Amino acid sequence: MDWAHGKYSRGAVKMHTLLNLRGNIPTFIHITDGKYHDVNALDEIEIVAGAVYVMDKAYIDFSRLFKIENCEAFFVVRAKTNLKFRVLESRKVDKATGLRCDQSIRLSVAKSRKNYPDKIRRIKYYDREKDIRLVFLTNDFDMGAMEIATVYKSRWQIEVFFKWIKQNLKIKTLWGHSENAVKTQLWIAISTYLIVAYLKYQMKSTYSIYEMTQVLWTSAFAKTPINQLFTKMSINQNFKEQLNLFNDNEL
Repeated sequence: MDWAHGKYSRGAVKMHTLLNLRGNIPTFIHITDGKYHDVNALDEIEIVAGAVYVMDKAYIDFSRLFKIENCEAFFVVRAKTNLKFRVLESRKVDKATGLRCDQSIRLSVAKSRKNYPDKIRRIKYYDREKDIRLVFLTNDFDMGAMEIATVYKSRWQIEVFFKWIKQNLKIKTLWGHSENAVKTQLWIAISTYLIVAYLKYQMKSTYSIYEMTQVLWTSAFAKTPINQLFTKMSINQNFKEQLNLFNDNEL
């Protein structure tokens, strides 16, 4: 079970979201004011044993990561560039895959080591396509190093979710700029997403949420039953091209 954690900021609020990557459905949403520190959102999440939590570097806090470890769950998180550590062990990697190192480390800064006293796995990966080096930290010592890199790549689904929300549910244009107005619009957008996702599940539709949303928009005043609406649905070439922005595995 993999979960991606991310945030969406707009005006006076932030929306912290935990996405279940098995179905791209938000399982936790915490809306706060814009000054709320990102990492505090981890305190609101109920950690599930055996789950893998995938996060970017904004959520690095070693005491909270150690809480995940103590709950018998796993994390995969981007490392910050100023990380201080000493290497305990290095494992061989196939550099042809993009991997650069797979190490067991221990934090060397006293405060960090106190917050996370156990060893951590450090994996460095070179993304040739984007020409960037990525460093991951995880407490999973059994999963393959390349698999860890792939798991982190799946975190992109949280960005796809936010992009879908903004593009398809009109979050780009705000009805109001007060905290209450923005929160109201966000919750309406999320509720709409979940209703369409549930409709897709009930109908066992092969169409994506994006496709179904487009059809519902264009047929808002039609009297055609919903099941017939999607059975008769046809998609033109331009519509298909737009879908390439999204992962084929979208719910």
